[in-house]
Amino acid sequence: MPITENKKISVLLIFPISLIILAFIFDDTSNIVNGLYRIIINPDILLTDYLKVGGLGATFINSAILSLLNIYLIKKLDIKVNGISIAAIFIITGFAFLGKNIYNVWPIYLGGYLYSRYQKSSFKSVALITMFGTAISPLVNEISYGLNLPYPINILAGILVGVLAGFVLPPLSAHLLRAHAGYSLYNIGFTAGFLGTVIASLLRSFGLTIESTLILSNEYDLLMKIYLTSFFILLIIIGFIFNEKSFKNYSDIFEYSGRLITDFTQLTNFGIALINMGIMGLIGMIYVIISRGVVDGPIVGALLTIVGFASFGKHPKNCIPILIGVFLGSLVNIWDGQSTVVIIAGLFGTTLAPIAGEYGWLRGILAGFLHLSVVMNIGVIHGGINLYNNGFSGGLVASFLVPIIDAFKKEDK
Repeated sequence: MPITENKKISVLLIFPISLIILAFIFDDTSNIVNGLYRIIINPDILLTDYLKVGGLGATFINSAILSLLNIYLIKKLDIKVNGISIAAIFIITGFAFLGKNIYNVWPIYLGGYLYSRYQKSSFKSVALITMFGTAISPLVNEISYGLNLPYPINILAGILVGVLAGFVLPPLSAHLLRAHAGYSLYNIGFTAGFLGTVIASLLRSFGLTIESTLILSNEYDLLMKIYLTSFFILLIIIGFIFNEKSFKNYSDIFEYSGRLITDFTQLTNFGIALINMGIMGLIGMIYVIISRGVVDGPIVGALLTIVGFASFGKHPKNCIPILIGVFLGSLVNIWDGQSTVVIIAGLFGTTLAPIAGEYGWLRGILAGFLHLSVVMNIGVIHGGINLYNNGFSGGLVASFLVPIIDAFKKEDK
């Protein structure tokens, strides 16, 4: 029996509604309001953990509001709840823990809307690209509050630059997809990396310097591990029920490389996609525990991103090699494998899952190994204003590695 769109929307609502409930259980209203204010006015260049900046309640409410508004937008525009829309919702929900807030995302949406009007098309045609495009939203905060510009020029400049960024993201993303040929799932992260590099370079040329930050929490580790693990298990249970109370045909998902565009809700069914989302969430959590990491805001964002894209290309067979590659890199390179920045390099690095899916485990491990080295050095270029730094790195690694792999395959033949 087909799953209705309303039932799919109901599943998407579980996480944000639970965030609201938990926010008021663990925090009081005054702390939440004050925390939201701190989140809004704080420059949120990578890595800025909202759990540290605003506290638990405010971060949960910030994430819930953005999630609910984007779910409403999907419903209002009559966008189908499929793999890419699920990925968009989860990536917004996750990054509302480390850089997207109820102030800085809206100029990006306005820019996307103006682009659709300029092209004489409906906003629906670019809505999902715009959702992903909020990767560049820290730019709004940085110009508004981080560059010491006089008021109200700072606010107007921040909004204007955000609108311009949102306007150019759709055409840029379509063009840059050709560079990595769909072997990096975070195409907008690749696009935002290029755009962020250009904008950061322009700002630096006028003496306006953007510096990366590292603000992380450690006090909510156990709570977040219990909460997220429970949610992942719930997804598996719901998927099991939707899939005729069975795991039947789940293994079919492993046949797909994950290369863009691979929508598991269409290629299999919604129930199997939910099962895969829950399983990938648990694999991500196991990776964090094995790495002896602390679940802070950035790691929450990474875990939810994996869950979202488990409906749109990621599965255990093509992601585990990437995780192994990054983990091996952390053992032999100079970086601390227990640090948040290295752990999220593994979790977000699963953007390269299609390489493992297409070319096998060994090349997937190589891709993960290379990704760690690139991502740990690439953020300085855009100054951290691209939240999807791993998407930028993943696009570069795929653009570099895939042609070489193909060349050797031709030699072999």
